[in-house]
Amino acid sequence: MDRTGIFAGDDPFAIARRWLAEAEKTEVNDPNAIALATVDADGLPNARMVLLKDIEDAAFVFYTNYGSAKAQEIDGAGKAAFVMHWKSLRRQVRVRGLVSREEGSQADAYYASRSLKSRLGAWASQQSQPLASRGTLMAEVAKVTAEKGLNPARPPFWGGFRIAPLEIEFWADGAFRLHDRFRWRRATIGDGWEITRLNP
Repeated sequence: MDRTGIFAGDDPFAIARRWLAEAEKTEVNDPNAIALATVDADGLPNARMVLLKDIEDAAFVFYTNYGSAKAQEIDGAGKAAFVMHWKSLRRQVRVRGLVSREEGSQADAYYASRSLKSRLGAWASQQSQPLASRGTLMAEVAKVTAEKGLNPARPPFWGGFRIAPLEIEFWADGAFRLHDRFRWRRATIGDGWEITRLNP
């Protein structure tokens, strides 16, 4: 199989990290943005942009409020998908897999690395819940600031999700819409990857 150049390598996570590193040099805003897809209890899909914070050796990690719609849907289904697209590189990565929470020291460390305003905002926002006004939210931020001080601990309702993929697809734009696509697929976590070139 002719997986050379940008597709070369036997580790899909290394390829994804390499592509992201290239995108960080060319994308003006948020090269780590992903369109995250989930389904609700009725099977109705939902999609939204979130920021991918880590590509580990076996998973992709992002953080959110566990009370949010996305978190509730992930907890219900145990699965999610995302696409990461870089217009400047004319490439994308698609991922589908099983999801688990990251609520330990890694979540604590990432939370502590965020700006103070972002940390306080995580405490103040009841993400995805109805909000009377922006003024109400800002009043809650002020209240939380007075209560939590300048070094708030990570809220128990805020943390990470780790997506362990069953499928990863690398896509690169080709002339005349004859794109290059390679799909890495496995039946269960821990299995070896089956790699297939797909028609554009």
